[in-house]
Amino acid sequence: MTRPLLEIKNLDVDYGLGEESVKAVRDVSLTIHRGEVVGLAGESGSGKSTLAYGVTRLLPPPGVVSNGSVVYHPPTGDPYDVLNLSNQELRKYRWAETSIVFQGAMNSLNPVHKVSVQLMDAIKAHDPSSTKAGRLARAKELLRLVGIAEDRLDAYPHQLSGGMRQRVMIGMALALEPQLVIMDEPTTALDVVMQRQILGQLVELRERLGFSVLFITHDLSLLVEFSDRIAIMYGGRIVEEAPSAAIYRDPKHPYSEGLLRSFPALRGARRELTGIPGSPPDLRGMPSGCSFHPRCPKAFEPCPTKLPILGKPDDHVGEPRTVACWLHPVTAG
Repeated sequence: MTRPLLEIKNLDVDYGLGEESVKAVRDVSLTIHRGEVVGLAGESGSGKSTLAYGVTRLLPPPGVVSNGSVVYHPPTGDPYDVLNLSNQELRKYRWAETSIVFQGAMNSLNPVHKVSVQLMDAIKAHDPSSTKAGRLARAKELLRLVGIAEDRLDAYPHQLSGGMRQRVMIGMALALEPQLVIMDEPTTALDVVMQRQILGQLVELRERLGFSVLFITHDLSLLVEFSDRIAIMYGGRIVEEAPSAAIYRDPKHPYSEGLLRSFPALRGARRELTGIPGSPPDLRGMPSGCSFHPRCPKAFEPCPTKLPILGKPDDHVGEPRTVACWLHPVTAG
């Protein structure tokens, strides 16, 4: 395994303060290595986007990181905690070291400004020393990079297709050649053909430029072939983490198994899609014990009362995977 790029350690994210606060992310630890694609999967409300916004310090009020650290390892120099950066340091860190592609390109792009203006503004905001001519040249280069003709620089967002708007957002995220790109469900609103094209282009760009990716989606089938490693979130916690092939072949957590069975297979025998019964838990009143036990078909005695810890399964010693489930005794750490 290559050396780490970003280490998220014991992160808690709350909405609100005091006794009325809602804990949306609970004790999450996740490491992203250089050149790696890490997938983060789970249903809506599981805490995926909140984790991304907490890591990049983009949480809207009243969101607040209440515990933990986000340690970034730059190519040169000493590691530092992103949560301790000043506003000026944070502006230098964003886009130059870590960038984000937001969910819904139409809502992220300003409808009254041309694509050129928005790309150049993003560059200027994080690289004030750049010249206007240099920013324009870089904007043209970014469009070429994501497969869009240069003449589209003069277009407004509504004049572009959904796939082109998403490509513009990806180009904007790559403007300052960051080490890590966080993608928050970038293909959710697109049809499957456009999803495939954009994912293929992401693979090509990553191989060419060498950046790492944290890819967030509810669609586990996308992550299986696109990611090196997958983390599954439920109720604000990571409940399983393993190489993507291991998750696909042999999911350990019943929730991971349910997510996989929610999507049809392209090959093999026909099977009935079962899905997951019930609804995600209300974060204001989480169930006791394992938060998944009210929906779990395999729940038994300790599940309703005791919270399982995330650790290495004792029956898979030496494998790079962790799970938090009473079906699999684990070793902590």
